[in-house]
Amino acid sequence: MELKNYETIFILTPLLNEVQMQETVEKFRQVLKENSAEIIHEENWGLRKLAYPIQKKSTGFYHLIEFAAPTTVVDALELAYRRDEKVVRFLTTALDKHALAYNERRRKGEFKSQAKKEEVKAS
Repeated sequence: MELKNYETIFILTPLLNEVQMQETVEKFRQVLKENSAEIIHEENWGLRKLAYPIQKKSTGFYHLIEFAAPTTVVDALELAYRRDEKVVRFLTTALDKHALAYNERRRKGEFKSQAKKEEVKAS
């Protein structure tokens, strides 16, 4: 079975404490593992302000997971998101070769060092 690369970002309600947030993230990681997905990269962006209020909340815990999996995994993962009342919003996208290259460069920190170089040139 062919594996495709995906990236999913979900926002959890800000009413959770640290332990509850980690348990919820682990639950979604487990859904991926049970459906034979390989987690490539994961980032916890922490508590951030939302662009607009959702369910009368103005902040949320953002979490990103990049994974390779068969196409059927997305349905199972999004079903788990919909069933969990702690999830405010979610988005799962398939990655093309350009997005994969960009993510690889971002993980290596190329964009942060580039911004620092530009900062030094400006001063």
